[in-house]
Formats: sequence, structure tokens, C-alpha cells
Amino acid sequence: MTPHPLLDATEVPRTEPYLRTVGEVFRAFREQDSGCVSYGVRLVNGERWPQLHRFAVRSGGPAVVMPWCPGEVLYHPAPHRHGGRAHPDHPLARFRAQPVAPVLRAVDRLLDAHLAVEAAGFVAVDLYDGAFLHDFDAGDLRLIDLDEYRPGPFTLEADRLPGSRRFMAPEEWRRGSRIDARTTVHALGRAIRLLLDAGDEERAWRGTAEQLAVVDRAVRPGPAERFSGVGELAAAWRRSQS
Repeated sequence: MTPHPLLDATEVPRTEPYLRTVGEVFRAFREQDSGCVSYGVRLVNGERWPQLHRFAVRSGGPAVVMPWCPGEVLYHPAPHRHGGRAHPDHPLARFRAQPVAPVLRAVDRLLDAHLAVEAAGFVAVDLYDGAFLHDFDAGDLRLIDLDEYRPGPFTLEADRLPGSRRFMAPEEWRRGSRIDARTTVHALGRAIRLLLDAGDEERAWRGTAEQLAVVDRAVRPGPAERFSGVGELAAAWRRSQS
């Protein structure tokens, strides 16, 4: 069997030069908050990659091969120099300009994904809108570039967890605090508020009062005041839409 240039690679000298020897690099994402660089690669036979696979790069850390998915990241740091998330051309502004129905579908996708995460015994760490890839043509939301999900609950042994201030719960800033499903609930509540609000000031809620009440409970400062887990949050959210 002929070796696959991506899925059979174990170590390469440098990422981008190697990718250019095996196909066309048709997209490059160089300005990401994580500091990572991502590429869209079209192989000579027309395949678009990256299927999930890891290999080593001698000039740096590991590289991961993943499936190519169409869409745009809802948060991206580069356009901040040109008006930020409120600029009409920014993906998040375009997402917010849609009718409410596709936004609600995106929220459902986000909740369904984290129901699976919770069922597997993991909690979200560093979940924020930089992980939300939205396909405007198909109306589909995917999660990408996820730095980590950790088995939970666990005790925070550092001064803080990695993450966006816009999404983080108070306990993520306190050494010795418990990080569990209620922390994931907080991140999801913040995500729903961001996606269903028309602006960063969060003064233009587009959902119903019942939906806003669910969000408000999800993001309460005290973990005990929130929903006990993603399952309870998702059930309350769906009841608010009936």
C-alpha cells in the first residue's frame, strides 16, 4: 500500500514546507490566540486534509492532522485592528445578524456536544468563541481548536486556568477550587449569552425572557447557584423554548 503523506507521517523537519511538498496549502490561519498555526491542505489527488493524526515536528512541538470543515471562526483576533467583533464583516457580527432560528440551532449543537462531554466524565477548560466554527451556507456549528477537556471534577492546582475572561467562572481564578460540571455550565451560559445577544455590550438580548432566565442561572458566581450539570442546563433551556 502506498504511504499516505499525512496519515503515515511520524516526524517532519518543519510543518509548512513539508505540507507544500505533498499538496496545495490553500488556507493558512496564522493569527490565532493559542499561537498555533493551522493549514488547509489539498493533496495532489484532490483530498482535503487534515483526518485526525499526530506527528512530530523537529523544529517545534507536535502537529495534528484533522478533517477539513468549511466555515469561519466566530472569534478571530486579526480583525480587532479594524473594528473588532462589531465590524459588519466580522464573522461574529454576521452570525448575530442572522435570524434567531439558526442561532438557536447553533446553541443546540453546542449543548449536544457538551452533553456527550459530560457523559464521558470530562469538564470544559478554555472553551470560548475561538472554538466555534460556523458554516454560514449550511447553518452548522462545529467545535474546533479545543485546547483541552479534563477528567472531572478536579482541584485547581495553579493560580488560574487558561481561558478567555469573557467565559471563565470565578472558581477558575482560585487555586484550590473545585472545577466540575458547574464550571462547564458557566462557560456554556456565557456562550449562549454571547451568541444570542446582538452586541458585545450584552444589552440587546434576542431571545425570550424565559431563555434569559436560564442563562442568568447558568452564570451565577456561586457554583451551587447554577445548574448541577450540562444535562440540567440543556433540559431547562429546551423547556424555555416550548
